[in-house]
Amino acid sequence: MRVIGMDIHRVFAEAVALLDGKTTRLGRVDMRRDRLEEFARTALTHDDHVVVEATGNAAAVAEVLAPHVGRVVIANPKQVRLIAHAKIKTDGIDAAVLAKLYASGFLPEVWVPDERTGALRRQVSRRTQLVRQRTRIKNIVQSILHAHLVPPCPHADLFGARGRAWLAAQALPEDERLAVERHVRTLDGMLADLRAVERDIARHALDDGAVRRLMTIPGIDMVVGVGLAAAIGDVARFASAEKLVAYLGLNPSVRQSGEGPARHGRIAKQGRGHARGMLVEAAWAAARSPGPFRAFFRRISARRGQHVAAVATARKLAVLAWRLLTRGEDYAWARPALQARKQRSLELRAGQPPRRAQRGAAYDYNIKGIRERERRPAEGAEAAYRRLTDRWIQAGPRRRARTGAAKEERPS
Repeated sequence: MRVIGMDIHRVFAEAVALLDGKTTRLGRVDMRRDRLEEFARTALTHDDHVVVEATGNAAAVAEVLAPHVGRVVIANPKQVRLIAHAKIKTDGIDAAVLAKLYASGFLPEVWVPDERTGALRRQVSRRTQLVRQRTRIKNIVQSILHAHLVPPCPHADLFGARGRAWLAAQALPEDERLAVERHVRTLDGMLADLRAVERDIARHALDDGAVRRLMTIPGIDMVVGVGLAAAIGDVARFASAEKLVAYLGLNPSVRQSGEGPARHGRIAKQGRGHARGMLVEAAWAAARSPGPFRAFFRRISARRGQHVAAVATARKLAVLAWRLLTRGEDYAWARPALQARKQRSLELRAGQPPRRAQRGAAYDYNIKGIRERERRPAEGAEAAYRRLTDRWIQAGPRRRARTGAAKEERPS
């Protein structure tokens, strides 16, 4: 079996073959789809294993080469340190190092999502980019108003109907007024694009049982549920909840050497950063909903502060998500009326027609008595968690026992 290492760039890739410990340069390959397919047909066989490093076009390269070879492996660039810190670095050496690491069994691989999960990840990424661009444009408009001593808008939404009428009445220089008008038109176009992307995401969520199951967790709506499901992909690839927590970068960093004690620091922040950020946002929402998560958040917040408590709650949400998806169960303390409202909101975002003057299951959430009745089981679980943790004894800091002779006191 040959191992083909490829150091891929924007316009070309350097290919090296490893067989019986000897490397052979295969030359440069043009990074166009037709040229890449021609290289796979003429230079590769179905017994070859190809190794590439994760880049922006690595998934497309794997898609083109996969039908012509035995396996395509994408390496994790953050863990391939030999290439990054090499004193002598060329494309051929980089490709050879990838091949040798794979042949020796030391190559850290990246999971390649299936076509459906890959498309969902791209849609979630597009939505995030649109939201960031929209926020940037809004901040530019706010900075223009601030620069010309315009007081804050008295309305809740500056870019709503009343907010725009107030904005148009402000005294601004002609060039600034025209700039604000251009930015508002840009925001309208972004809003239309955002609704189109969210419609596609919602249609996927309606057909995805994993997303609907994740939405039973407090604080997780369509956006967080789809983003988390896209990041997880096949939950069976995580042998335990701790594996998923580490994949999302919510596990604490650890440093330990020799006989010294292990020192735990901040979270690792490795892996899927976007999903990690959404889980932290969901944790803030879960902290306001009745249930064990609110009790847990308040207990950690009293000791470590709200920000540490939010990250710790996000980790709990990741553990719960793994258990629900693995067992095929919904959240035990989910509220039916709230869940029906989430489902109806999902349907409307997907483009389904509104049912005016018809009271469905989602309408029950507007009835105070039903909301309070459905909150009682979650509040009971929250009280049970508090009773359990109130009996816990907080341990003090662990001190390392001194071994050998005591240190001599310094003379005063």
